[in-house]
Amino acid sequence: MYLYRLLRVFGYLIMTGFYSGLLVNPALAYNGSHNGGKIVIAHRGASGYLPEHTLAGKAMAYAMGADYLEQDLVMTKDNRLVVLHDIILNHVTNVRDIFPGRARKDGNYYVVDFTLAELKKLAVIERFNLVDGKRVAVFKDRFPLGKSTFRIHSFEEEIELIQGLNKSTGKNVGIYPEIKNVAFHNKEGKDVSRAVLKILKAYGYTKKSDKIYLQSFNARELKRVHDVLLPEMGMKLKLVLLLWPPDDAEWVKKPGSMIKVAKYADAIGPDKSMLISKKSVIGHIIATDLASRAHAAGLEIHPYTFRTEQIPPYAKNYTDLLNIFLFKIGVDGIFTDFTDKTVNFLKAKP
Repeated sequence: MYLYRLLRVFGYLIMTGFYSGLLVNPALAYNGSHNGGKIVIAHRGASGYLPEHTLAGKAMAYAMGADYLEQDLVMTKDNRLVVLHDIILNHVTNVRDIFPGRARKDGNYYVVDFTLAELKKLAVIERFNLVDGKRVAVFKDRFPLGKSTFRIHSFEEEIELIQGLNKSTGKNVGIYPEIKNVAFHNKEGKDVSRAVLKILKAYGYTKKSDKIYLQSFNARELKRVHDVLLPEMGMKLKLVLLLWPPDDAEWVKKPGSMIKVAKYADAIGPDKSMLISKKSVIGHIIATDLASRAHAAGLEIHPYTFRTEQIPPYAKNYTDLLNIFLFKIGVDGIFTDFTDKTVNFLKAKP
């Protein structure tokens, strides 16, 4: 069954014409830390080209030369971990068609209300919003809505895909899982962090030298992972505190904030807007002091999310945006929807 899934994944790559390009394009075939140790993190897979968090998208990002593939992790009714960004199914599946009576009173279809077997009956679709009852793609020029067949998969299935490709290609691509919405899972009676760590340990991710970063937006939970769960399970992993401006913009400005974070984390993952002043314009980039303070505290910096469709006013284009963050501000890696463009940029950089 696993071999069949792998063949299907590579069938997608051949169908898109990417796999044949990989064989003749050394820039795309390249894998490993890029240009002085800069790392490329495939944000939800090759999500600029295929629906997010699908095995096809992960295989494509792997082949494009990503250093790490990201997994957002949510728990099911039967306590399995699936790779989905949201705790609800509304915006990336056909759940309304398959299980029309299963929404909660708020109108949302929650992952936690479905078993893994039920979730596998759903089709994964390019991210969309409902407008007047019709699906409208969030990114109109990406993969067509509802075309081809993509399914939800478990965390274990994705790890096995990545580790299998590492064996067959000789590469060592890492994983970058995120513990999603801890407060919600706790309310539902589920210890999502412990569940994630059990699977990581079972698949051999137990020490900081292993190719893994474990991320969360919840500082309290990340401290619990660092102080309680990892020692309890005999593990040591690289931990990343994600930062979101509405929640974290003020406290991160305080003196000593990054030193405190460094006591339990190895890196920060800020929204990229937190690293650049709003006064920045093309040709005149003004960095905030967050990057310098984080580096001074010994933290790596992996900002998110870099997309060709979302170029801020201070950058000329996607290449300029990459240059600003990777070489002017000096971040250590980035989350991107376009692994190929990012790898090619770094390979061409002197």
